[in-house]
Amino acid sequence: MSSTAPHITPEIVAEHGLSPEEYDRVLKAIGREPNLTELGIFSVMWSEHCSYKSSKIHLMKLPTTGPQVICGPGENAGVVDIGDGQAAIFKMESHNHPSYIEPYQGAATGVGGILRDVFTMGARPVANMNALRFGRPDHPKMRHLISGVVRGIGGYGNCVGVPTVGGEVNFHPAYDGNILVNAMTVGIADTDKIFYSAASGVGNSIVYVGSKTGRDGIHGATMASADFGDDADAKRPTVQVGDPFTEKLLIEACLELMASDAIVAIQDMGAAGLTSSSVEMASKGGVGLLLNMDAVPQRETGMTAYEMMLSESQERMLMVLKPGREAFAEAIFHKWELDFAVIGEVTDTGRMVLVHHGETVCDIPLAPLADDAPLYDRPSMPVDDYKAWSGVQPLGDIPESTDIGADLITLMGSPDIASRRWIWEQYDHMVGADTVQRPGGDAAVVRVHGSSKGIAISTDCTPRYCYADPYEGGKQAIAECYRNLSAVGAKPLAVTNCLNFANPQRPEIMAQLTGCLDGMGDACRALDFPIVSGNVSLYNESKATGGGSAILPTPAIGGIGLLADVDVMATVAFKNEGDAIWLIGGPEGALGTHLGQSIWLREIAGREAGEAPKVDLAAERANADMIRTLVASGSVNAVHDIADGGLIVTIAEMALAGKIGAQLDDTLSTAAAFGEDQGRYVVTASPGIDIPGAIRIGTTGGSTVAGVPLTDLRAAHEGFFPKLMDSEL
Repeated sequence: MSSTAPHITPEIVAEHGLSPEEYDRVLKAIGREPNLTELGIFSVMWSEHCSYKSSKIHLMKLPTTGPQVICGPGENAGVVDIGDGQAAIFKMESHNHPSYIEPYQGAATGVGGILRDVFTMGARPVANMNALRFGRPDHPKMRHLISGVVRGIGGYGNCVGVPTVGGEVNFHPAYDGNILVNAMTVGIADTDKIFYSAASGVGNSIVYVGSKTGRDGIHGATMASADFGDDADAKRPTVQVGDPFTEKLLIEACLELMASDAIVAIQDMGAAGLTSSSVEMASKGGVGLLLNMDAVPQRETGMTAYEMMLSESQERMLMVLKPGREAFAEAIFHKWELDFAVIGEVTDTGRMVLVHHGETVCDIPLAPLADDAPLYDRPSMPVDDYKAWSGVQPLGDIPESTDIGADLITLMGSPDIASRRWIWEQYDHMVGADTVQRPGGDAAVVRVHGSSKGIAISTDCTPRYCYADPYEGGKQAIAECYRNLSAVGAKPLAVTNCLNFANPQRPEIMAQLTGCLDGMGDACRALDFPIVSGNVSLYNESKATGGGSAILPTPAIGGIGLLADVDVMATVAFKNEGDAIWLIGGPEGALGTHLGQSIWLREIAGREAGEAPKVDLAAERANADMIRTLVASGSVNAVHDIADGGLIVTIAEMALAGKIGAQLDDTLSTAAAFGEDQGRYVVTASPGIDIPGAIRIGTTGGSTVAGVPLTDLRAAHEGFFPKLMDSEL
């Protein structure tokens, strides 16, 4: 064992993000003082980002099984059956802290990381999505952050050749000092060619492939497990740097090797790099490992074992190969001009042993790193106390709008509703030629190559609801995703998530986390919509904005659904003049009632007040079933779920997409026009088609909505982002 390492002081322990109590656990686990390399390994594996120590006990309550589920949480990504011997493999991840520090590389490497999670399991990635949250549009840093993030997502995804087909964007002052960048990837694989990460076979080679290891990203996982101080920019060296062209080569090389029988186990090097990948492979397989650090491909001179183990350099994978298959695998990776190195072997010791320059620099038991990481049941504020703490004011009496049309124009140009065209036109959303529903609808749809099947994909969350009522907000996030998939005609299959919250050591933040998870769990059970993968991102708050601001609770939901035939698919655009406009769902006898926490209330009345809307899960399921039946039968020719902005915004979006106006049968009240009651859809049908249980509310035609010309609505809707970003690109 190396004797040259410095003595571990309390200051060094604190710098590694471990509490004194956690360090005591380290001492008990290994029976002695660790050296610096060993401490670093415990530090990253016991970080919030890798261990989920503040959330795991609550995550275990979520529903994760179903007849469609092949593999639930615990692997690199979730796997669901889509029939015909095929599976969809998908996951969502966060890259929040890096994207605030260095937006282009932070967002780009977030895309690269989630791509690796998916193709690691044997899937060819077919679609990327994202869920982005920014602060005030007029914040001095925000244009720079928006520009960098969007260019990073597009730059990486476009180069790799995987279409970015949709996503969501929200703005709120709570994200001023801590933006959120959540990336999702969906891939397709044969069900008999899915790869897992558990290492096995004593004596089998452990192989490193991909790019060389550098000093970028060291302590990235630890940095992502702490809130931002005033020195956020000084953390730039912890941000990884990505190379999408290498990623493309890595995808092709891995898929080529996967077509053989050479691989025993495979794991990407994501957060905590070589440490987490090796520990996870060994612990899942119940084996040990011996690594020769001299054999690790390095792009910088004089790297220590500590640096190599904690580096988060991108485009790297770790494999266990069957005996005698090393030369075969090496030839494939060299053909694709990638590094290949045998860096160790599987052992039966249950320990991680690292040798560097002929000296043992690490010798620790594996079980404590993965299985015995600290788990905390942190104090959570009771619901009534949280309600008082949140400061959400009662809605009170709301005066009627003096001009529905003027309010509509304002909302169509507001940050949360304005067209995202400026964003998605920077993404290649058509590469691969299988995108059949482009950005701008309720859900993206990508054809399963060579078939008539389609995968529908949606990302959803309404953070203002989650803040006002975490339980209802959690329910709503799942329900809205379920609605969006159903709106295109797809049968919802399963969910991934990215749980973005602030400091879990604050009881009010734990109340948000547990409340949202309870709501999500109840919704998933009621809708048969299990959660099969996900990510937790905590400590999303910043002192850089002058007050320790926490983000809004943001449990971003990514859902997929299955379309049996992409030719039988709904879109939001009005199709013909003279079609009947119908409302499905909502409060009986009313077009809309709920203005609490609505976009109208915030943007027009200047208030964030009232209760979040209630979600009736039985009604959500029944209405979604009805929508899918109507789409499958061809009874409706346009469908759009009602979300931000309420009924009139939904109709305006359908009118703009179809370039056809709408004539409503009745004058709308403020609540009817802008209420955000849940579980509702607007559909259109040819004259003479009756839709039982629906309310006919108008007819398509003309060139206005609510008396406002489509030209004015389009100018407002399309103008926000180009005006905001004019000087950035």
